Amino acid sequence: MTEITATPARAAALAHAAAHFDSGAFVADLAALVARPTESQRPEAAPELEAYIAEVLTPMVEALGFAALRHDNPVSGAPPILTATRIESAGLPTVLIYGHGDVIHAQTDGWRAGLRPFQLVQEGDRLYGRGSADNKVQHLVNIEALAQVIAVRGQLGFNVHLLIEMGEEAGSPGLQEFCRIHAEALRADVLIASDGPRLAPDRPTIFTGSRGGCLFDLSLHLRDGAHHSGNFGGLLADPAIILAHAIASITDRRGQIRVPEWRPDSLTPRIREVLALLPPPEAGFPLDGDWGEDGLTQTERVFGWNSFAVLAMKSGRPEAPVNAISGAARATCQLRYVVGTDPQDILPALRRHLDREGFADVVITPHDLGSFPATRLDPDHPWVHFAAKSLTLSTGLAPHILPNLGGSIPNDCFADILNLPTIWVPHSYAGCNQHAPDEHALSSLARQALIGMTGLFWDIGAIQA
Repeated sequence: MTEITATPARAAALAHAAAHFDSGAFVADLAALVARPTESQRPEAAPELEAYIAEVLTPMVEALGFAALRHDNPVSGAPPILTATRIESAGLPTVLIYGHGDVIHAQTDGWRAGLRPFQLVQEGDRLYGRGSADNKVQHLVNIEALAQVIAVRGQLGFNVHLLIEMGEEAGSPGLQEFCRIHAEALRADVLIASDGPRLAPDRPTIFTGSRGGCLFDLSLHLRDGAHHSGNFGGLLADPAIILAHAIASITDRRGQIRVPEWRPDSLTPRIREVLALLPPPEAGFPLDGDWGEDGLTQTERVFGWNSFAVLAMKSGRPEAPVNAISGAARATCQLRYVVGTDPQDILPALRRHLDREGFADVVITPHDLGSFPATRLDPDHPWVHFAAKSLTLSTGLAPHILPNLGGSIPNDCFADILNLPTIWVPHSYAGCNQHAPDEHALSSLARQALIGMTGLFWDIGAIQA
């Protein structure tokens, strides 16, 4: 790749990006995006998903010389997908840029006084609104960074495929199949996308994959109905107790995984070196230092290891308990897993483990949604080094580099189906209240991100074949 250098033209592009943000134009554009109630988990919001593509994104990218195309989702009834293409020359590098325009439920009643989910409100550095951080500010930064390069250079200097889906918050239905069907049309040299949080709000982050997520129920049905605990206590097996013991067999008292196949082999010395350079996780509330795999740092536990969680449990009627032994119990569980864990063997391995432990009657039921495979690009890949050098030159800060995000995103569509190196540059932070009331972006972060992405796209346009 071409060596990244500071030039007057590059500096002009960064200054143009800063001036664009400082003019208020960026925040105004974000307000227009947030105003669209694109809740993909509400079927009645389908017209809003269509309008976001037709009335917001399509005019925005066509103004930059892109040819936009709205696609039906390969899954019947699932939200549409937008692609937009700008081809400057067949011999230039091609970048695939991904984002999602849908948002999670508004949760209107939970927002504090003075805030509304679909109205952007600025208070100091915070830009409140549903989708402001996830994912509207993120794809807006990237689109407007392209615009800054075009404005100064007169062209990008590379080709772009833009893919915006409208169903990520509903599990990205159809995205895998869409990428298989359109693999040739989406052919590129690299994915550059933005989602999720930075490790620190004032410093760029690059992550190159994500942990996978496997969601499933564990249940035990012993009999129909409940029976009086005074008459039958000591005579009838309690499914809640049995299920609790089954769950307890999966980890020890501090959450260390006891299913052998769930213990990954990918926390290599090199990955530990990369993770050792990162700051410890922060959450705004105390973390439990004695929870999780002993012998690992907290950073290694969340980015380099697997974690098992019980998301919900039920037996009887918790909202109105009665003196009765329930006939059934159920728990919804999740394994977050890194590369090095066989996704096809996660539930079979659990089945073998429960059988060995004497819980053959416990039923495992996978969920249809909520599962993405784990992915990870080598942190020493040339595209990682290129992006890191560019962001450092533009912002004056070396980015934190993560082998993978702790959460799950549909990166497998790009890494495994399209076989692309995947570079994710997030433009949010952990305290943004993503998926909760009072969601917000940070103005200062967005400004720095716009400058950083303008520099990155400028540098890609300077690559010599």
